[in-house]
Amino acid sequence: MTETKDGKRGSVLVVGAGIAGVQAAMDLAESGFKVHLVERNPSIGGAMVQLDKTFPTNDCSMCIVSPKLVEASRHNNIELHTYTEVESFSGSAGAFQVTLREKARSVDADKCTGCGNCVAACPVRQVVRVQDIFELEPNEETRAVDEIIDGSGTNREALIHILQRVNATFGYLPEDAIRRVALRLSLSFAEVYGTVSFYKSFSLEPKGEHIIQVCMGTACHVRGAAGVLEEFENRLSVEAGGTTDDGKFTIETVNCLGACALGPIVVVDGEYHGNMSLSKVSGVIDTYAKRAS
Repeated sequence: MTETKDGKRGSVLVVGAGIAGVQAAMDLAESGFKVHLVERNPSIGGAMVQLDKTFPTNDCSMCIVSPKLVEASRHNNIELHTYTEVESFSGSAGAFQVTLREKARSVDADKCTGCGNCVAACPVRQVVRVQDIFELEPNEETRAVDEIIDGSGTNREALIHILQRVNATFGYLPEDAIRRVALRLSLSFAEVYGTVSFYKSFSLEPKGEHIIQVCMGTACHVRGAAGVLEEFENRLSVEAGGTTDDGKFTIETVNCLGACALGPIVVVDGEYHGNMSLSKVSGVIDTYAKRAS
């Protein structure tokens, strides 16, 4: 419990706005307490927002934590203190006095809309553009990228669309292609690479002729999806995320395929195979092994 400057008691200080701190703040706020949630980083969420999946169900991490973060930031009984550290505290149980040190942001947090213009204009952060380092020699990949960009425009808003078309053209995103996109759109390689690595629809490695996607969402998981995945891995001698030596198959795991009632679900080249079992795996593999890409 803390004591405010005006002498009022009854508020609670929660230090650390990871998933545990956010949930604790939410529980206390719902119980009627005024909560001061302190986080030393500029944003809340902690390590969980940096994860792709959660153990053991492989559910989407952000799908779980995002609603909690939004609710905490909007709750009337929660006051967020981000980019802030506890400098000192004194008192006794039920009557603590706490001093917080808020780090300088150089922006007015009340007026911030998240537009990012301050980042672009910051004199401390110097972005090294790809064209300042080197120019790529034209090759098959860069020429194909140029054709795609010429038809899509060089605005940064077209980045995702361009990357999707490049990924579809090559089956993955070669490094030279990523560098060419960065060069033509006047973006840093790190920014484009960060976009590519964030979205699972993009691949940085060549994929097989046939893509096998095994759903590992909760509904499929409890119905034996893990066993189905292991059977595919054993039959093809490759782990999830890998491609067979002959380049025929790539195995991927996904969090949800939108047909939970048919779980376990496997999708191969966009075709759904519901109610999968271990005995069906070899038949699915044989069917696509005979098809031409």
